[in-house]
Amino acid sequence: MVDNVGNNNSDREWLKYELAGGSTSDDGIIKEQDRLLPIANVGRIMKQILPPNAKISKEAKETMQECVSEFISFVTGEASDKCHKERRKTVNGDDICWALASLGFDDYSEPLKRYLYKYREVEGERASQNKASNSEEKDDSSRYRGESILKATVTPHTPLKLPGNIDRSNSLSRRF
Repeated sequence: MVDNVGNNNSDREWLKYELAGGSTSDDGIIKEQDRLLPIANVGRIMKQILPPNAKISKEAKETMQECVSEFISFVTGEASDKCHKERRKTVNGDDICWALASLGFDDYSEPLKRYLYKYREVEGERASQNKASNSEEKDDSSRYRGESILKATVTPHTPLKLPGNIDRSNSLSRRF
């Protein structure tokens, strides 16, 4: 939600930041569309948990947009601080899990660790399949003298899901 009262630069000092690569105007202020998640995405996520005939007000979407954007910044900032102390430039999934746990979000940290493990497992399998497929194509093409072989490689897309044993009793993902 945007407060338009006193819309001068001194009131928006909290938007200033010193991170490289950020999208700022000449006076160092972050544009609101760069600071917040897209409201359409937030609304889509909110609708997933509600009954099909439920409506969501613009105010509710804007409030949630502010909250989730702040939450992501909060957790990412904590992970970034850890990386900075360890003299690393890249924040990875393990850093995010660590940040969630250190900030007291253990209920989210553990399922995310399991998801990250499964994601890496699937990505490793996919990379192995692609590597095997590429070497097989190379072998096949060497059998034919100068003939170009077009071979369609079909890799089944396996959607990643969180494990089914996650306790969602305290989660916002309950059906009403």
